[in-house]
Amino acid sequence: MSHTYVSSLIHCVFSIKNRRDLIAEEIQPQLWAFVGGIARRNGFKALIVGGIANHVHVLLSLPATLPLAKAMQLIKGASSHWMNENHTRDFAWQEGYGAFTVGISQKDQTISYIRQQPEHHKKRSFEEEFVTFLKKHGVEYDPQHVWG
Repeated sequence: MSHTYVSSLIHCVFSIKNRRDLIAEEIQPQLWAFVGGIARRNGFKALIVGGIANHVHVLLSLPATLPLAKAMQLIKGASSHWMNENHTRDFAWQEGYGAFTVGISQKDQTISYIRQQPEHHKKRSFEEEFVTFLKKHGVEYDPQHVWG
């Protein structure tokens, strides 16, 4: 075979340092679009970006040549810089992130889930949501170290 074909969908979740509410509702569409632009400029796709004031969800489609860690470094670095330059001082993302594989059959469901973040978080905190993701995906974790 002369070409490489990859279907790699990853649902990434990360919060603002100390989970502060620094992404104002009126800024969110701009930030989500900016994150999508970071992906395009670097040869990968952000199929959807969403979240609320203290965290972000991104469904990424990565090529075989780009490691997840590099994609996240690009997204978090450039978006943090953009937020500090344009909207709020002392903006920083938490160290680390959650990344969960998504099968193609779950793509539409994941997109819907990310779109509904504001409604979802009327019932459940980010902390509860994140621990649920870890458990659902069988990720081992130490509760004392999840939030740094």
